[in-house]
Amino acid sequence: MPEYRNETSDIIIRKRKTNRSLILFNIIDFILIGLIVVLFYVTMPLTSTKVLFIPKGSTSNIITYLNESGYEMNALDGLIIKTFGFVQSGWIDINQNKLTKMDFIYKLITSKAALKEITLIPGETSYVFLKKLATEFNLSEEKLTKLYNEYAFKADGNILADTYSLPIGMREDYMIFYLFSQTNKKYEEFSKKIFGIYDKNKWYNYLVLASVIQKEAATTNEMPIVASVIHNRLKKGIKLQMDGTLNYGIYSNEKVTAERIRDDNSSYNTYKNTGLPKDPICAVSLDAIKAGIFPVKSNYLYFVRDNKTGLHKFANTFEEHQANIKANVGVEKTYTKVKADETQIDAEAETIMKTDVTKQKPASIKDLFNNIN
Repeated sequence: MPEYRNETSDIIIRKRKTNRSLILFNIIDFILIGLIVVLFYVTMPLTSTKVLFIPKGSTSNIITYLNESGYEMNALDGLIIKTFGFVQSGWIDINQNKLTKMDFIYKLITSKAALKEITLIPGETSYVFLKKLATEFNLSEEKLTKLYNEYAFKADGNILADTYSLPIGMREDYMIFYLFSQTNKKYEEFSKKIFGIYDKNKWYNYLVLASVIQKEAATTNEMPIVASVIHNRLKKGIKLQMDGTLNYGIYSNEKVTAERIRDDNSSYNTYKNTGLPKDPICAVSLDAIKAGIFPVKSNYLYFVRDNKTGLHKFANTFEEHQANIKANVGVEKTYTKVKADETQIDAEAETIMKTDVTKQKPASIKDLFNNIN
């Protein structure tokens, strides 16, 4: 009887050991299969842009964003990212179009794109800026121009005059969309501070006005005074007759001649047309927009550049204007930018430019935009 019991006990022990071994083998098999599946998954090929934008947010939000952008990410990717680190927001330098899923995740965790600054100078046209953008970022000028023309709201003024930090390697379409979206965001923010709303059509009327100011004013503090001349002439139905309006597009930095004035039949020619051009002439600064909305109160209708100071002399009447022109005869252009006597209007203009827009009242626009050519 004891021998039988011992035999039975041995069989039970052996079965238990066998079962444990089978369970262990099953676990090992399961782990190996899991590892093979994961290995297969992370070595799957993936196509990406060389530079990728990652928004701020949690890992799950970033995974959702990438999914919506066509990257087919899932919870496993999120788990891998959380295990090895986190994704920094901003521009990521992927540096290659075709890579494995694991390489892509590694890039997300470790890379940041190299940024390069470019400045759109106030008063410069999009034609000139796109050439500069193509050269400095090794992009296709033809593609940039085509995209700009296709998605621009107006012929110019769609990109705010400012300094931008842009990723090297960004595609032409991303570059244009980014510049447009950043500009629109700033326009909307500035408009809401002044008017409480953002009416894009109305806002671009102000941009047209601001672009004339940008081209004509010698300094920031002159802007509200130049703006008052434009307001006054528009309200009286007098042609602006300003050279700066002819420095549009390809003519951005060309000297305006009598021949040019005679031959140019575009809406930009304010010697031939009454009112404002139909589109902004150039890129504008927020200062120029501010001046257009908050001009000084004056009776000025004319101005001419003073050869000595490089600033402008303003006049209420044509006779005063002619006298200012004659005063330039024989005077060498030194452009000291120093005015001999500051007027009350000069002080008012300086105050306008220093004061926050939320503390000022916009000028009346009655009759201002009656004539948009």
